[in-house]
Amino acid sequence: MRVLVTGVKGQLGYDVVRELEKRDITAVGVDIEEMDITDSASVDKVITESNVDAVIHCAAYTAVDAAEENEAVCRKINVEGTGNIAKVCKKLDIKMIYISTDYVFNGNGERPWEPDDETDPVSVYGTTKRDGELQVTSVLDKYFIVRIAWVFGINGKNFVKTMLSLAENHDTLRVVNDQFGSPTYTYDLSRLLVDMILTEKYGIYHATNEGMISWYDFACAIFKAAGKNVNVIPVSSEEYGAKANRPHNSRLSKEKLVKAGFELLPPWEDALERYIGELGLNN
Repeated sequence: MRVLVTGVKGQLGYDVVRELEKRDITAVGVDIEEMDITDSASVDKVITESNVDAVIHCAAYTAVDAAEENEAVCRKINVEGTGNIAKVCKKLDIKMIYISTDYVFNGNGERPWEPDDETDPVSVYGTTKRDGELQVTSVLDKYFIVRIAWVFGINGKNFVKTMLSLAENHDTLRVVNDQFGSPTYTYDLSRLLVDMILTEKYGIYHATNEGMISWYDFACAIFKAAGKNVNVIPVSSEEYGAKANRPHNSRLSKEKLVKAGFELLPPWEDALERYIGELGLNN
């Protein structure tokens, strides 16, 4: 099997390529230099000439706050770019995995979101990722849409690295305590994505590490795992004042994964410990 992976310079794309190679599956990793997803001719040429059986589409515009002022760019990448890939997958009759997000939901209530719940994004980023989903579902039959949340991995920026970096010159940090969800370690997620692409169990899924917490709880756990003494002050989203609205409830139900016979990701605590170890920061 041959699989093309977009966004290999990012956290998830990097780990997906590593996982494919670990299983002796040929990975064709591309980023903007090799294939500009907003250029339909480039997408057609690269995917066709790569002679692959599937595409795992990890590339995205993910700067949530910046997206509020850069909607056109965000839309071009997350919607048009995804549509370009979906059309080529349809033409070649190959599988596609599209990575989506908890931000497609409005974040109301407290129950975990099911994959078939109505989407109602509250930010530009969330809207473009939802519209990217619609590009996939309107064009393809052989697709997996996998919604993830609170991503961290060895390659690229993330909340864990940001917290550890801030801890170097701050002894007190403010972190929101009214947004709840589950972290997702790209190392664990990549194993699930490769498991998926080897099947024909198509559809929309949710995938995160197990367990629910707030960003405040997560920050406290990060500092404890890394042996950092930082005073973390819980604040509301309103007090924090980010540019983009974020869902208060990002709890995602993974029951559909279980029903389809896929293995759930390990608890987030376990994932964080392993990640801190990979960064060489275990206390």
